[in-house]
Amino acid sequence: MSRKRKRLRGTVQKIIKPAFPSEPEKVQIDIDKADDLYREIRIENELADEQGQKARLKPGAEVDITVEADSSATNKAPE
Repeated sequence: MSRKRKRLRGTVQKIIKPAFPSEPEKVQIDIDKADDLYREIRIENELADEQGQKARLKPGAEVDITVEADSSATNKAPE
């Protein structure tokens, strides 16, 4: 099944240390073209490459955010 996607740019604003050692570290990312009230997202600060090597983002890092959905979950956009 085909998928539709949109790529956005973002910047890592800060690293959020966990309140408890059992919780994961988080990263706050500001999405460049998002509405002001919805610009920030927070996710676990763990990435992996194709070989499974794990890494963490640094403050100030430029990142790509991809929103992806099955074609069946989308409508045709007006032209």
